[in-house]
Amino acid sequence: MTPDALAALHARCFRLPPPWSAEAFAGMLELPGCVLLTDDTGAAFLLGRALAGEAEVLTLAVAPEARRRGIARTLLARFEAAVRAAGADSAFLEVAADNLAARALYAAQGYAEAGRRKGYYSAPGQAAVDALVLSKTLTTN
Repeated sequence: MTPDALAALHARCFRLPPPWSAEAFAGMLELPGCVLLTDDTGAAFLLGRALAGEAEVLTLAVAPEARRRGIARTLLARFEAAVRAAGADSAFLEVAADNLAARALYAAQGYAEAGRRKGYYSAPGQAAVDALVLSKTLTTN
C-alpha cells in the first residue's frame, strides 16, 4: 500500500486519535525496523517497528466493513512472528481507553496494561481520551 492509500484507510478508521497524513506514513515507512503488513484485499494494515529487542505496534487499521472477521488478529500474529524473527522479545502499543473493540482484541492476544497516558489523544472540539499502554512478552511456540 502506498502512503496515500494508508492515509485514506486510516482516515476511514479513526477520528481520535486523529488520522495520519500520507506524509506521516511516508516518514514512518522510512524508520529503521519498520514493518508494514497488509491483508490480501487492502482493507487493513498494521504498521509497527522492531528495534533493540523491542517491538511497537504504531497503528492497526481495519476498514469498518471488514471488521469482526479476524483480520486484525491475523495481522497482529504476523507482526509478532516477524518481530520475533528480528530479535524482539517484547511488544507494546498504545490504545485509546474508549476503544473497547481494540482493547478486547489485544487482551485476547495476551497484551496487558502497563500504564496510562492521561489525555493523550486529543483533537480540537473533542474531549481528550487516555491512552492505555499495553505490553506483551513474545515467546516462541
